[in-house]
Amino acid sequence: MAHDAADPLARYAAEFHHPYDGEGRKLTYLGGHSLGLQPKSVAPYVEQELEDWRRLGVLGHVAAKRPWIGYHERAAAALAELAGADHNEVIAMNSLTVNLHLMMVSFFRPDAQRNCVLIESSAFPSDRYAVVSQLRFHGLDAARNLIEVSPRAGQRTLRTEDLIDRIAKEGSRLALVLLPGVQYLTGQALDLPPLIAAARRVGAAVGIDLAHSIGNMPMRLHDWNADFAVWCSYKYLNAGPGAVGGCFVHERHGRRFDLPRFAGWWGHNRHSRFLFEQTFDPSGGAQGWQISNPPILSTAPLLASLEIFERAGMPALREKSLALTGFLQRLIAELMPDSVEIITPGAPEQRGCQLSLRVARTTAEAKLCQERLEREGGVIGDWREPDILRLAPVPLYNSFGDVFAAAGALSRALRV
Repeated sequence: MAHDAADPLARYAAEFHHPYDGEGRKLTYLGGHSLGLQPKSVAPYVEQELEDWRRLGVLGHVAAKRPWIGYHERAAAALAELAGADHNEVIAMNSLTVNLHLMMVSFFRPDAQRNCVLIESSAFPSDRYAVVSQLRFHGLDAARNLIEVSPRAGQRTLRTEDLIDRIAKEGSRLALVLLPGVQYLTGQALDLPPLIAAARRVGAAVGIDLAHSIGNMPMRLHDWNADFAVWCSYKYLNAGPGAVGGCFVHERHGRRFDLPRFAGWWGHNRHSRFLFEQTFDPSGGAQGWQISNPPILSTAPLLASLEIFERAGMPALREKSLALTGFLQRLIAELMPDSVEIITPGAPEQRGCQLSLRVARTTAEAKLCQERLEREGGVIGDWREPDILRLAPVPLYNSFGDVFAAAGALSRALRV
């Protein structure tokens, strides 16, 4: 295909393992929004740590090829670049929901008047569970203290002006505004700068869930002035199932040692960490929110993947991402105009790699279509009940040929 021949990023697809079915047929993988493909460089990275463990035992903490004590710091520069942050504002640690809880310990500080959390109505369930449990922990009730903003009647996505209006309306009650960078179900990329500014105007803390954003969308977290952000690394960052997550804490909080936090020894001042002092002395920056030493075998794949991001560059990846989703959008309009509704915004700046599709059939027929797409068409996306098919052509390893093949397979699965 001419688009692929002219694609300067096409060579990166060969740096990933692509799945095959039981008959040796290469599958069209459009599931990177759920789990990114494995970079071929992951195995050498992990094997190095296993070899150093075999060879050195505990001495690997200081004598390994990549010493384990400061292992997480090796991810900081690349994560800072992807997040649009300073080096000391990001940290690879824990998992997304654990990090969200740790951040809410510090930044959700309800009082008699300001005791509500604002989220979107279709927030990823784990985020909602975390928020509701934090409300209960503070003796609050979700029925009164959880504010959920929905799209307008008959619409699928949120409007920036509606969110701003609701933030302004509820302003005196808001302790925290928690929003996604990219909404997981619809694939809508929120316009974060004005939303963050609106929340800060009313005195609320602001947190961003970047699970579907980091490695997908260009970001400038420092300039946008959010208080914190959290993410996982197994989607667009390709670090593997259950990989170490990450966290951003704005530098204005980096030395606010008065902030309540759950402490652990790896958040202690690294210069005196091994003196085993009885009083917690937090590190400056995001590192001060660490609890435990980093999981080396979970972090190694992240380092391998970040090295690829550094070479490819987010501007080029974003340009290709827009071209891939635009191509898929056009093919669906041409091949299936009356059978598939794209619920992801049509404006390119309002989406990342993902298109969320609703098949205009009954739920049972739509589910059958998805099963045919995978079984007969060899296309891996994912299904979200009751009727949403999500497809994500990822610019690091997907091609225009993949998109063309997926559209054709979807058309056949619909029996159009």
